[in-house]
Amino acid sequence: MDIAVTARATQQDLRQVLARFWPLARPDRATLTVATLLMVAAAAADTAAVWMFSDIVDGLAETGSLAAYWAPARWWIVAAVIGGVTTFAGSYLTGMATERFLLRLRDNTFAHLQRLSPEFFARHSLGDLVARLSGDIDAIESMVSSGLVQLVVSGISVLFFAGAIFYLRWDLALVVMALMPLLMLATRRFSRRLNALSRDERASNGAITARLEESIATIGLSQAYRTEDLQGRRLHHDGRRWMGIRLAQNRLSSLYTPLTDLLETGAVLAVLGLGAWEIAAGRLTIGGLVGFATYLGFLFAPLQRLGELVLTVTAARASSDRLAEVLDAVPLITDPAPASNARTVDAPARHGLLSLSRVSFDYPGSPTPGLRDVSFTVRPGELVLVTGPSGAGKSTLTRLLPRYYDPTGGAITLDGVDLRDYSLAALRQSLTLLPQEITILTGTVADNIAYGSPHATPEAVAEAARAAGAEEFIRRLPNGFDTRLGHRGPQLSGGQRQRIALARAFLRDTPLLVLDEPTTGLDNRAVAELVPTLRTLAHGRATLLISHDLSLAALADTVITLDHGTVSTTATAEVVSA
Repeated sequence: MDIAVTARATQQDLRQVLARFWPLARPDRATLTVATLLMVAAAAADTAAVWMFSDIVDGLAETGSLAAYWAPARWWIVAAVIGGVTTFAGSYLTGMATERFLLRLRDNTFAHLQRLSPEFFARHSLGDLVARLSGDIDAIESMVSSGLVQLVVSGISVLFFAGAIFYLRWDLALVVMALMPLLMLATRRFSRRLNALSRDERASNGAITARLEESIATIGLSQAYRTEDLQGRRLHHDGRRWMGIRLAQNRLSSLYTPLTDLLETGAVLAVLGLGAWEIAAGRLTIGGLVGFATYLGFLFAPLQRLGELVLTVTAARASSDRLAEVLDAVPLITDPAPASNARTVDAPARHGLLSLSRVSFDYPGSPTPGLRDVSFTVRPGELVLVTGPSGAGKSTLTRLLPRYYDPTGGAITLDGVDLRDYSLAALRQSLTLLPQEITILTGTVADNIAYGSPHATPEAVAEAARAAGAEEFIRRLPNGFDTRLGHRGPQLSGGQRQRIALARAFLRDTPLLVLDEPTTGLDNRAVAELVPTLRTLAHGRATLLISHDLSLAALADTVITLDHGTVSTTATAEVVSA
């Protein structure tokens, strides 16, 4: 009963994993089919080779002459060559299909991940998501493509070798089959324990990856606060838990192989004992016994692989559940459905006329409102400064304009079109967002400036750097625009990173510009040097400047003050300066 339950559970797990991910293997199904046929041909060649080996032994035993050796030996070599060639070709095609499937699955998962809202990333650590895109995807592949080929080939190999031993001596074959329930029982016990361990291992792997990512990203803070030992202890604690789970998995896998080997040894010894009795009685030849024992050895290999596949399915199911959590997450913001009555605008805005009409927004799960009945307009060529204390709702605007979220009340229009009526691609091509936290990517200075404008020429990159006041210090770098920057640009000052980000905005050249706290972290001198660049950048565009720094009011045509999510005052720059 327990074995039947385990078999049904494994079959259900396999169906669920395949139902979810097998469609991604569609482009390589022909390759996998050919690979499977080649591997089956290799198993057939092995079956034939063993049969010829048995004939050689019998021939030599009966005649004692090499004349009985040469003819079957030639065919044995032919079978061995066929088996070797088909094994190589089948393994190569399986590996090729496997790598393509991995690439496709990772690309699809990452593409979906990029459509999810900030709320999703707030619930999941970066390290855990990285673990899902690496280890979990590998575990799924081991079942869906290469695992499926192995399942079919192992099953057919069992039929070949089992058929051969039944053909040689059905009574001895029944003795071997009597040991099969022991193998199935061992597999059941191992798979049940491994199921729990696999889930724990994938979760623990995500936790330790997250810990590493966080520790490396904040290494400057830990050095400044002398908390290196604390960080090390935390990592050690996570590492020990992961190690314990991995060791438990290793114990199971290490124990499974010798147990099946022990069963195989018992079967072979029983066959040899009974075979010797049969030979003495004249009912079995020496070659027949050797062939039977050899087939038996060949039979246990695919049987063992089938047992290991049960364990693989268990691990793949745990990884499938973790990856499905990502793939099943529904993006909060999407393009209008084709069947809806909403018209979809696929062309970017041309002028940049931005209007907010009684806009309200509540963050999911937050008791305090982000914005309440906010209304103002930013016209082309106009710069509007939005200021106010922390928590007033300033940065909420930077999340609504590119549609990371939609307003819970009111409407935002761009060139008279509701933002929700633009396709996401068109909307985000209409504006340039300079976020508060400057992002410097691993790559050259030119790569960082051209990020978002991948087809920009070197001349255009240099012109953008010149407009942002960055060209002078870039030319002083070891390789100029070809100087490679590390993650977050540690070799650059805050002001230099800011200017590279501004050059990126110059090059993008959209009708609407949104600047979120562009002077954060800069001293008074750096701010004074940056102001003319901001004025140049904003010229001719609709510009929304979000800052608590009132010294930037001189740049603005209008200053809007937010307080607790509502507009408290609206004034011209002259009034604020006065």
